[in-house]
Amino acid sequence: MFERPLPAVLAAVSALALLLPLTSVSGPAAAAARMTESGRVEVTEVASGLDVPWALAFLPGGEFLVTERGGALNHFDSSGRRTRVAGTPDVHARGQGGLLDVAAARDFAETREIFLSFSKPYAGGRRSGTALATARLAEDNSRLIDLSIMFEMARPSSGGRHFGSRIVEAPDGSLLLTIGDRGERDSAQDLSRHNGKVIRIRRDGSVPEDNPFANRDGALPEAWSWGHRNPQGAALDAKGTFWIVEHGAKGGDEINRIRPGRNYGWPVIAYGRHYSGARIGEGVAKPGMEQPEFYWDPSIAPSGLAIYSGRLRPAWRGHFLVGSLKFDLISRLDPDGGLREAERLVFPETDRVRDVREAPDGSIWFLSEGRGAVYRILPVQ
Repeated sequence: MFERPLPAVLAAVSALALLLPLTSVSGPAAAAARMTESGRVEVTEVASGLDVPWALAFLPGGEFLVTERGGALNHFDSSGRRTRVAGTPDVHARGQGGLLDVAAARDFAETREIFLSFSKPYAGGRRSGTALATARLAEDNSRLIDLSIMFEMARPSSGGRHFGSRIVEAPDGSLLLTIGDRGERDSAQDLSRHNGKVIRIRRDGSVPEDNPFANRDGALPEAWSWGHRNPQGAALDAKGTFWIVEHGAKGGDEINRIRPGRNYGWPVIAYGRHYSGARIGEGVAKPGMEQPEFYWDPSIAPSGLAIYSGRLRPAWRGHFLVGSLKFDLISRLDPDGGLREAERLVFPETDRVRDVREAPDGSIWFLSEGRGAVYRILPVQ
């Protein structure tokens, strides 16, 4: 689903925020009581004044990072004090591109390593492609150290959409990165191109020998799965299974359980139609191509994904929480007996939900792109 643009007035407010000092202190915010089908929750604004926030990552001690699509990386300490981190990579901030996902390494407390995905500019900024970088966050949180690009698309494109870009550290320590088709639909079925793939690499950028295409002539060795349109949500469940959420066209947003070497069908099969109303590919199924575990029609324009532990709300254990950019909500899906949408969490704060994460304490955090803010959902027992 195409992403609807921010209203001009919000864009102007976001631009003004860039003129503010690079550090700020957020005052205490009152929690707003909201009701869900499973009981009351409290929604609290944690940070504000962000310009198109895209991703959130938790650090030890109550600290966290937030990317802004224009290229800024922000560090927030446990008191809410904001510091803009220097040393981020150059990005192609056009259309859906820019500084995108951020993930903290599982051993961050020892290594201070983080990972960033972004649209890397090529040829004077006329072309771009999804890239993945690693760096260490300085002890004072002011800058990145030893930034290096560990992966980049072999063939950049001129379009400004479908970068994918979610990063997940797998249980074995390898990195999984989603990449959209970049608007070049047929490339998602071409194993010699990175478009429309999930890739898997080691933290040093090398390719694991057990990747499904590591020894296949004509295929990219880092490819893990293929046939994707634009996966902008990704997470591991409690068993370590890797799941993604991806945009369909006019209908057909999908949740997929990713298995190595499998083809997920785009653009040969899809539950939806082109924006013109024309049929996509050959229908909704074809031998050798995977079926989604769930799909939305009409599209909700899905974004971030969290699979909830149930720590603070046991009734939601294993439930999928998916942000919506189109309908301003968080979709809660129950996996019992097959994924089904159990509830739509619609609050005043869920304005273009870009990312959804579970914090170490079991609270649920989300980014509102429309409000330029970070919110925390605290289930009330």
